[in-house]
Amino acid sequence: MLKSLTTLWKRWRDSSATGEQIDALLAHADPQASLAQRNQWLIEIAHWLHRGGATVAADSAVAAEGAAKYPPHTRLRYLLQLLERNPEWRSRCAATLRRTLAESDTISLLCESGMPVHSGLIGALLERIQRHLIPPAPSSADLTSLFALMFTSPDDAQWIATLPPALLTQLGALYDDGETPAASARPSRLARDLLTAIHSLVCQISATGLSSAIRSRLPAHRPEESPFFRLGRAIEEVESAHTVWSEACAPAADGDDPSARPYFADGADDPDGSGHASDATALRLRLLQQVNYLRALLDECRTASQAVYSHLDENGVSVEIVFQIERVQARLTRVEHLLEAWLSDQALVARARLVAELIACSQASRSVSVLLRSSFGMLARKVVERSAETGEHYIARDRAEYLGMLKMAAGGGLVTAATVYIKFGVTSAHMQPMVEGFFAGLNYALSFLLMHFLHFTLATKQPAMTAPTIAHKLDGVGTPQGLDEFVSSVIALVRTQSAAIFGNLVLVFPACWLLQIAFAAVFHVDLISPAKAQYTLHSFSLLGPTPIFAAMTGVLLWSSSLLSGWADNWFALHQIGDVLTYNRRLRRVFGAQGAARIARFWHKNLSGIVGNAGLGMMLGLVPAILTAFAIPFEVRHVTLSTGSIAAALGVLGPRVLESADFWWAVAGIACMGLLNVLVSFALAFQMAVRSRQLPSTDRRVLNRAIWQRIFANPLCLLFPLDDEAHSASSKQG
Repeated sequence: MLKSLTTLWKRWRDSSATGEQIDALLAHADPQASLAQRNQWLIEIAHWLHRGGATVAADSAVAAEGAAKYPPHTRLRYLLQLLERNPEWRSRCAATLRRTLAESDTISLLCESGMPVHSGLIGALLERIQRHLIPPAPSSADLTSLFALMFTSPDDAQWIATLPPALLTQLGALYDDGETPAASARPSRLARDLLTAIHSLVCQISATGLSSAIRSRLPAHRPEESPFFRLGRAIEEVESAHTVWSEACAPAADGDDPSARPYFADGADDPDGSGHASDATALRLRLLQQVNYLRALLDECRTASQAVYSHLDENGVSVEIVFQIERVQARLTRVEHLLEAWLSDQALVARARLVAELIACSQASRSVSVLLRSSFGMLARKVVERSAETGEHYIARDRAEYLGMLKMAAGGGLVTAATVYIKFGVTSAHMQPMVEGFFAGLNYALSFLLMHFLHFTLATKQPAMTAPTIAHKLDGVGTPQGLDEFVSSVIALVRTQSAAIFGNLVLVFPACWLLQIAFAAVFHVDLISPAKAQYTLHSFSLLGPTPIFAAMTGVLLWSSSLLSGWADNWFALHQIGDVLTYNRRLRRVFGAQGAARIARFWHKNLSGIVGNAGLGMMLGLVPAILTAFAIPFEVRHVTLSTGSIAAALGVLGPRVLESADFWWAVAGIACMGLLNVLVSFALAFQMAVRSRQLPSTDRRVLNRAIWQRIFANPLCLLFPLDDEAHSASSKQG
């Protein structure tokens, strides 16, 4: 039964795609129908063009072209063949198409289709979800809504952009069927709409570029010298030159309306033989000069918008301003496409490309995935650029920096030893989960802040900060020197992370073990109970959920870098340093130099304070919050967990070395270190790459260069070599 139904469905689908359904559609074209019925008719025609199934060719010519790259081309040829053989259908279809377009709003399609509307993620996301749930009504006179209903396939833009000129000519002839050349409004209407859309977009670009948020971030000059200011006058000159030219080309005797004359892209210098060819040629050249000046201003506006990006990178990024600049750039690109469709000597081909671009933009504006990618890119740009500067301090490139990293990591391990026992004290109090999570997070936060002010380091925090620095090095991998610098940075990063983890563990383990031994010897009491010690070893086992928890902890480590980058960006964007330096109350209490010192302190430490405090509170509260929602999660941090195992070893004694739980816990520690570093680094690196919109790079070349350096001397992963130290010092010099 199922097989029979499948066969019937295939037959109906193929028959619908080949002839039966299209015959019915063409026969029922009615120019006198309501707008909703005519729109629905166009929607069905469009769906038939890109529907699956083989197309039956009407004759050998169509059959010979049936192997086209895009099946809709073949189906369109078949449709035109049917209309050629049925003049009555052809006349009604042409009249239906003309009336539908005449009653539709073209300007909204040309100006607004695919343009970003919301700067915030939530508003844009809700709008796109609503569009998916509630499609536009076919009765709308907005061509944007009609396009959204007609073109739903991802291939629609591509097959329309590649329509052969012969097919475009046949479509133009179909549109004009039954109309006299003098009465045909196709060229003049579309050209007028194109010029109106260009004027509208230029005014919007000018208004945005002259707004305070954008103007204040442009290079210092008077507003009237800005290209955004000159755009308005330039488009007026273009329209004036076009009006004069079109009047010169207008017939002198037949009373034709000059505004209905075809534009020069659609005809010759002397289209009616009126003898005005020389005047028309001069006026046409003047029009071209004005258009070229407008295009030059558009290029200057694009350059100015890039200058705003540079200002944001140096002084803090605002998502709202980035959104405004991206919308300006989208409008600049749209104006270029409209000018091409208006001026091109091959008008039909240029306008087909314009339709394809409008379809692609319209589909992208409804895509949730495109929105998430763009929003992620804006978020990345907001926090990554300044994190790269911080990350450079966490990469040891010579022996002095390497030894300094070992010392800082050893200090971090010593502080972590106290953190471990305070955490045991918090959990032994058996408080409510959220209260316990708060105090545990407070313990972590104070510990990390102490490390920050003592200039110690916690190894697993570094990858999220150093990844943006490595991403910056990708800019120069196209040259041998840039590739060598990138490989050196990667090797130095791996070596530095190894040193930091080693420095943490080499001190936290004996410190925790000795604290337990000393406390038990003096007070004859264990810091943690034997049952708690045994549970600790079992919970860290590689055979349990430790790998999953370690990866989730890596996500929290990366999230702390976002907080740190956001805080640094916020401080720079709002010029908090200058606000503090020149604050009247601070200067009155602490003096001018004291206020300046306060500003320097916060400039230097704000991102570190926010990042460390945020990481600590997340490590304490996130497990409690997830557990409240029945999602099990425990922090698995390599340094903290190593200290916990050392404490358990001190309680259980040397005999625990014979236990399988101990060695599975040691394996779990190795897994934690690997996943903490890899997950946080991978997330930060991908974000850094997204923020810079880097072109695709040949990864095989990068991998080959890295492995060649490692195979040449594997010790470079463990300790800086003499030649590397010399190279690093020469670069710094």
